[in-house]
Amino acid sequence: MTLKATLTRGLVCALAVWLSGCAQGGAGSNVSAHGDVHADFLTESDETPNQRRSRIRFELALAYFQQGQTRIALDEIKQSIAIDSANADAYNLRGLAYQRLNDLPLASESFQRALDVNPLDADAAHNYAWLLCQQAQYDVSEKFFAQAIDNPTYANAAKSWMVQGLCQLRSGQTVGAEISFSRSYKLDPGNPVTAYNLAQLLFDRGDLRPAQPYMRKLNKGPLANAESLWLGIKIEHLLRNPEAVAELAVQLRGRFAESSELIAYEKGAFLD
Repeated sequence: MTLKATLTRGLVCALAVWLSGCAQGGAGSNVSAHGDVHADFLTESDETPNQRRSRIRFELALAYFQQGQTRIALDEIKQSIAIDSANADAYNLRGLAYQRLNDLPLASESFQRALDVNPLDADAAHNYAWLLCQQAQYDVSEKFFAQAIDNPTYANAAKSWMVQGLCQLRSGQTVGAEISFSRSYKLDPGNPVTAYNLAQLLFDRGDLRPAQPYMRKLNKGPLANAESLWLGIKIEHLLRNPEAVAELAVQLRGRFAESSELIAYEKGAFLD
């Protein structure tokens, strides 16, 4: 799978962690459905009977969703919400389910409902921002990315910076995208999507030496692919490092023999 494909497989909860936020609060969350931050984590003894029943339905829905059984998951989500209409996690997962089913209006309504119930739900804010980005509502999208990133309890700020960068690329905001990718990389230097896109931006404007370490690190690891190897080859070629070019070409030929990138390399199309 190419890095571009990795970027587009976005909103599959838990399975596509680069893009989507997955609601997994339930009884273990320290943020209530109404957005109150507690000093201690919620446990089962804190739940009402209805909250517990709703959580169990939600957890079952999440399991179905992760297995790709979206319609069955959606049925469980509906039952979870029917039991407890203040279950923000269920609304967030409902948004992911409707988005997977390509029902964007219902996905949008679901994420908004999750945020109405729990304004501190950073995962829902991230998911809603990504949905808005896909609909080219870039200014509104950035507002919700900021809402997620600015939440001090949010553990996935690197992911939101990265996806905001992708949205900024879509809208032609290359300067903003570079800032977002740089902030994402500082938080998570092992993210291949961030590294690749940051290096590509630097390469496109001719900053080859700053781009070089990003691609060298990525291409030495297990997440290198045809796209990253080809970008690395072009950088090393333009910096006149024939040994590095040859080393990357061995990988490209050995691992991606049918790729368009190998064809381009063999044609010497380093500037295409």
